[in-house]
Amino acid sequence: MKLSKKVEFITSELDKLYPNPDIPLDHENNFTFLVAVMLSAQSTDKKVNEITPNLFQKANNPDDMNKLEVNEIRDIIRQIGLAPTKAKNIKKMSQQLLSNHKGEVPNTFEELEKLAGVGHKTASVIMAQAFNTPAFPVDTHIHRLAYRWGLSSGKNVETTEKDLKRIFKREAWNKLHLQIIFYGREWCQARKTKCECKICLTTNDA
Repeated sequence: MKLSKKVEFITSELDKLYPNPDIPLDHENNFTFLVAVMLSAQSTDKKVNEITPNLFQKANNPDDMNKLEVNEIRDIIRQIGLAPTKAKNIKKMSQQLLSNHKGEVPNTFEELEKLAGVGHKTASVIMAQAFNTPAFPVDTHIHRLAYRWGLSSGKNVETTEKDLKRIFKREAWNKLHLQIIFYGREWCQARKTKCECKICLTTNDA
C-alpha cells in the first residue's frame, strides 16, 4: 500500500473509532496536568489516576506542592514507578515555577524542558493538550504502531516523531497522538508478536 493511501486509511479508521478523544489523565488545571504527565512515565494512566486525587487534594498548585516535603510526595505516589525520583522532580519543578514563572506552567517547549523531570515528550504533551500547539509526543504505543504500520523505521522515538510529523498534516498531530495511543491499547497491543488488527492487516497488505 502506498504511503499516501496508508495515511488516508489510518486517519479514516482512527476518526471512526475515536472521533473526539479525551485526555486520559485526570487533572484540574495545567499544573496538575503537568504533574500527572510526569507521573505517567513508565506507569499506566489508570494507575496515575488512582494516585493523583490524594496528591491533588493536598496540593493542586505549585505553592502548596512546594510546602510538602519530598518524603510526603513520595509516600503518596509510592505505587508509581520511579516514585523517589519523581517526588524530587515534582518538588523542584514546583519551586522553579514559583521562582521563574510566577507559579504558572510555561507555554514554550524551551521553558518546559528546563523544568526538573520534564523531557521532550512530556513538554510535547503539555504543549499539545494544554496549549493546543501542534506537537506529536511519541510514547511506546505510538513508536510501536508507527513501525508496525510501516510509517517509520522503528530506530528510535526521535526518528519516529520526525517521520510522523512529515507524514501527517500538522493540524492533525494533537488528535492523532491520542487516537493512536487509544488504538494501541485496545487493538494493537505489544504482546501480539504478529498483530491482526484491521489497520495492521490493511497497511501490511501488498
